[in-house]
Amino acid sequence: MAEAEHEKRATRRFALRLPVSVAYSEDGGAEKTAQTRDVSARGICFYVDSAIAAGSVIEFTLTLPPEITLTESIRVRCKGKVVRVDDEGPDGKVAVAAVIDEYEFLPEA
Repeated sequence: MAEAEHEKRATRRFALRLPVSVAYSEDGGAEKTAQTRDVSARGICFYVDSAIAAGSVIEFTLTLPPEITLTESIRVRCKGKVVRVDDEGPDGKVAVAAVIDEYEFLPEA
């Protein structure tokens, strides 16, 4: 069991508060503004005003800062799926955890 737990945490998590724009089709392609709690190469956890159902397919865009990229800030668009929703976020927010299935780097605006 300990080995499987290590495997799940094999990618480094960055505890970062970054703005993130989240789109999902649950209610007609809604887009929400959220704030990340942590980010890794395989997943993201963010705080949002209202829950997004587990299993929902989402798309989100965020800008990774230089302390992660080790170069300049890079905008990334990701597609993934909600795996967990937790009502224990700050200020009545909901914590949503999602796996990242695919991503693309966006050109500078």
